[in-house]
Amino acid sequence: MGSTTIPYGSPQAITLQSAGLFAANMQRNTTMNRLTGKFPQQANAEATIRRQSANEMPIVRCMDLQKMAGDEITFDLINPMGGVPIMGSEYAEGRGQSMSFNQDRLRINQARYPISAGDTMTQQRTPHELRKLARALGQNYMDRFADQSILVHMAGARGFHNNIEWAVPLASHAKFAEIMVNPIKAPSKNRHFMSTGSGIEPVKAAGNEITLASTDVLNADVVDGIRTYIDSMPLPPPPVVFEGDAASTDSPLRVLLVSSEQYTSFVQSTNFRSLQASAMARAQQAKMNPLFMGEAGLWNGILIVKMPKPIRFYAGDSLRWCASYTSEVETSTDLVPAAFAASGHAVDRAILLGGQALAEAWGKHVKTGNPYFWSEKELDHGDKLEVLVGAINGRSKIRFAIDHGDGQKQITDYGVMVIDTVVKLAGQ
Repeated sequence: MGSTTIPYGSPQAITLQSAGLFAANMQRNTTMNRLTGKFPQQANAEATIRRQSANEMPIVRCMDLQKMAGDEITFDLINPMGGVPIMGSEYAEGRGQSMSFNQDRLRINQARYPISAGDTMTQQRTPHELRKLARALGQNYMDRFADQSILVHMAGARGFHNNIEWAVPLASHAKFAEIMVNPIKAPSKNRHFMSTGSGIEPVKAAGNEITLASTDVLNADVVDGIRTYIDSMPLPPPPVVFEGDAASTDSPLRVLLVSSEQYTSFVQSTNFRSLQASAMARAQQAKMNPLFMGEAGLWNGILIVKMPKPIRFYAGDSLRWCASYTSEVETSTDLVPAAFAASGHAVDRAILLGGQALAEAWGKHVKTGNPYFWSEKELDHGDKLEVLVGAINGRSKIRFAIDHGDGQKQITDYGVMVIDTVVKLAGQ
């Protein structure tokens, strides 16, 4: 039986490697990937209007730009209908309520990450196959970059926590806007809250400091407050519907992403083992979705899950927020209390996800036909080897101007809310 050998540098080799790389990223075993579903089409919108079950996931992925030219997609919201009915024999013709649509859009761009695989003498001195190691490191980096980009867009801020594991730089970096492709939008006013220690309230400031105290942590009372607020507010983030979840209609779920410190604070406030048992029981109705496993807990219709990196603000850091319901203008002068520096406290942002919180679009590399691509290049007359991994995509939080029934359209982050809480930093 013959064998097929694909020589180094052949176009076929590049295509196959890129296809494998794309599959690995799409199947990566991460929290963000488990929260991803298909981009909604009109049929999904019709089902939502009729209150039929639909696969509403927080991150919706659109692959359309793989099939056609272009670097931008648009998505539309159908605003709900208001008004009063026409009764009895009162004349109705010509008095129809107009359907109202609102549109948002996102762009895609390519991100590339080159790695030096050494030169002839490096290969001579080391027992490792640097070419394989470079590919693995490149894959790991792009996975981190994808998950962190999603997290930052949903949070509406990069935060100031920073170490070598961050692939997304601080917002102060000269190329931050270019790296994120689409603008990072601070949470809309009707989706931005902070802990009171016993519930939640809209963001407030006094004397250029956010009015948070060291006791305003994340606990069971705060999560109860989140659920109560969702149940009473107009047009809350739609529930998350996991594939096969038989209880999705009668017992709707949202997902709360929390930092490790917020998670610890919550665990200390309640019997977390019972919450884990509740999550496991619900998992059995949702085809054992791995998001419910491990350290996840289910409390009052909210699935609490650790996020990969904290969105954190230290003492004196700016916590950008929108002061108006009808404007996207961001206030940046209000800071985390300076007293937190001495007491070892900071502010972490929890992210409550409903359906269709963030849109993710993928393009097509001209040579491989895939969103991910892989390249190897010999330099200096064949003495050195450089490998490169890249991806063509873009992400954006889904935001619309929505009529909440008072005649004014409020700027609204459609499927995401954030709650800022105080945390005690480890080792301080």
